[in-house]
Amino acid sequence: QVLLEESGGGSVQVGGSLRLSCTASGGTFGTYNMAWFRQAPGKEREFVAACSWSGGSTWYADSVKGRFAITRDNTKNTVWLQMTSLNPEDTAVYHCAAEQDSRGPFYYTQQSIYDYWGQGTQVTVSS
Repeated sequence: QVLLEESGGGSVQVGGSLRLSCTASGGTFGTYNMAWFRQAPGKEREFVAACSWSGGSTWYADSVKGRFAITRDNTKNTVWLQMTSLNPEDTAVYHCAAEQDSRGPFYYTQQSIYDYWGQGTQVTVSS
């Protein structure tokens, strides 16, 4: 059983930055591919960013490409999401998710493949 705990959310003005953290306990963190998803009020949860178990490969939703960066440190059991140039459309609850690496294709946008999810952290961007 892996427990994921997000932190770092908060309120920020347009153009501001935040760094979200997701710390895992239990399991072997370095064997999990990790991702961030978000869910805005009244909307479906959507993919934001993902990274491979090593951190060597990363992927982003078009809406955040160039503004967000996902990184991880397997020695700290932590994955981060650095968010810059925030705008009101980024307002959402952000969740991290973990998928046990199977050495096969990583369909990172498909929510059903993830084995564990965190409770989420709220990000609010105001103008």
